[in-house]
Amino acid sequence: MSDSWQPRGGQPRRPVLFDHTHTASIPGGEDPGNYGEVAHMTANVIVTQAHADATPDIIDRLVRLVEREGIDTVAALWSTSPPNTLPGALWRLYLLREWVRDSPDLTTTHYRLGRDTAHVSHAIAGPIDPPTPTDIAALADTVLSGAFTGALDVALARASAFCQVVSVGASLGADSSDSSGRLDTGATSRQLTHIARRFHELFTDFQEASSLARAGLLD
Repeated sequence: MSDSWQPRGGQPRRPVLFDHTHTASIPGGEDPGNYGEVAHMTANVIVTQAHADATPDIIDRLVRLVEREGIDTVAALWSTSPPNTLPGALWRLYLLREWVRDSPDLTTTHYRLGRDTAHVSHAIAGPIDPPTPTDIAALADTVLSGAFTGALDVALARASAFCQVVSVGASLGADSSDSSGRLDTGATSRQLTHIARRFHELFTDFQEASSLARAGLLD
C-alpha cells in the first residue's frame, strides 16, 4: 500500500484519501468566501432535494456521483470544507466509499481484524458477520445512501463506527506483522499504521459531524 491509490483500470488517481495535504491544495477560486458559499449551497440543495424526492433512481445517481462526474469534480466542490460542515461531511462519505471500492479486500481484512475489539462500533456499522469484500462494498453504498434517504446523523454515526473498526484492525495488523515486516496482504507495518491513523481521523470527523447533525447544526 502506498500513498497513491489505483483504480481497477490501473491508471493513477488522486493521492490516497485522508491525506489532507493533497485535498487542501485543490483550487477553490479567487474568493475563498464565495467558494465556501457555493460548497454549502450545493450540499444543502442535494440533501434537501434527495429527502424531498428519495426515489431509488435519484438515490442511486447520488451514490454514484463520483463515477458519473469524477472524483476531481466532487473534490473541487467540497474537499476544502471543514469536517464539521455538511459539504465536508459529504466529501468524506464519498471518499470513504471510493476507498472501499478500490481496496475491498484490504478494507475487509482490517475490518474483520478490528470487529471483535471494537464490537460496539461493529454493531453500529451493521455489516453481515463475518463480512466479505462484497458485504463491505455494499455497506459503503448503504452508509452513503443513508445520508440522502434517512437521518443524516445516523448515516454519519455508521460511517464513524465503520472507520473506527477499520482503524483498530489496521493497528492490530501492524502490531502482528511477521518478522519480514509484511502481512499476507503485502502491506508493511508502517503502511498499516498510516492507514490506521487516517481511518481514525475519519472516525473522529464523522463522530463530530454526526453530533452536529443530531442537534440540527450541521450546515
